[in-house]
Amino acid sequence: MPELKRIAIIGASAAGVAAAFALRRAGFDGHLSLYGDDVREPYERPALTKTLSGGHGGIHPIVAPHTYSDSGIDLQLGQRVVGIRGRTVTLEDWSAQQYDSVLLATGASARRLQVPGARLGNILYLRNADDAERIASRLSTGGPLVVAGGGFVGLEVAAVARGLGIDVTLVESELLPFMRSAGPEVARLVADLHRDHGVRFFTGDRVTEFRGEREVAEARLASGRILPASTVVVGIGAEPNTSLAIGVGAACRGGVLVSAAGQSSVPWLWAAGDLATCSDPHGVTNRSIDHWDSARHQGHAVAHAMLGIATKQAPVPYVWSDQYELTYQSYGRAISGDSVVFREGSQPHQFLAFRVCGDRIHAVSGIGLPREVRAGKVLIEKQSIVDPRALRDPHLDLCNIP
Repeated sequence: MPELKRIAIIGASAAGVAAAFALRRAGFDGHLSLYGDDVREPYERPALTKTLSGGHGGIHPIVAPHTYSDSGIDLQLGQRVVGIRGRTVTLEDWSAQQYDSVLLATGASARRLQVPGARLGNILYLRNADDAERIASRLSTGGPLVVAGGGFVGLEVAAVARGLGIDVTLVESELLPFMRSAGPEVARLVADLHRDHGVRFFTGDRVTEFRGEREVAEARLASGRILPASTVVVGIGAEPNTSLAIGVGAACRGGVLVSAAGQSSVPWLWAAGDLATCSDPHGVTNRSIDHWDSARHQGHAVAHAMLGIATKQAPVPYVWSDQYELTYQSYGRAISGDSVVFREGSQPHQFLAFRVCGDRIHAVSGIGLPREVRAGKVLIEKQSIVDPRALRDPHLDLCNIP
């Protein structure tokens, strides 16, 4: 591997920041630039929904601001990279810098709802701190709120809005919200949790039109229903920001295609985080994990690979979501054909669910039982042999399973 003297990381995201510090800790002492198009210090994206009610102290930096300069990281904020050509990174002001290797960590952008009226005012998306401020400002004026999409973003926004006493209607094209993320069995419990808090659902339906003068006033659904709306928040997924990779000829399909080490089809170009798509040691191929914890671990691993350092096996995927002062947690990845085993007594506000195949656990999720969820993670890591019937027993101590 040729000696690297200059490395650029484009995207001051969880993956980008993790990679920058991992490079320094691994001994890279050359020039290291970290470009972020946001003027703010890099911040924790999972905390954004917590700022919507106005009572959680704002966004949180990933690391203390002085840490970048202390580590010799050239942090370039408010600098949008417009192109890469021949390892030369060009900024919006047309200044350019040459690098030996480039890591893309530009994440993903909110997928836009393409329907008539989608450009009306107060139809909002949540991907960054500016988006969060706009949504918080609208929620402070009251409702009704229509949420389009029942994934993590949609459900977290709905939970915050209900906590403020706002009338909330959530529209989801699947038969249940959260079904893509958790499967129908767990999704039913999560949906019931929200119903218990007053969220109204229209599932198996979708928004086909927004109506209003300058600002949205109502949403029309495919079923013909008309929903009043002073604010709409759309959370229908994300699109990986692959334009820079495409510009240098890197292979892209649902993201930047990378090896297990994070290297793209262009040898000097690497990718990590939401925009990277690769095979995964836990059963799913060519799929990225759009979540903070996985992005952070991937940034660390790719940084080592860039220096020719062998990386450890990827950790068991972990996701979480705060809703109504409760935290949903999930480790692992379900595989087609898995069966679902619930601990007896599971309820919307407290449950434990396992995705199993034969005598192996592929994934565990729950609300209100963090110790048990973490113990399930250990069983996945150890590939422990379990009796699925025993997992139903609320008295079973998972920590005692070898």
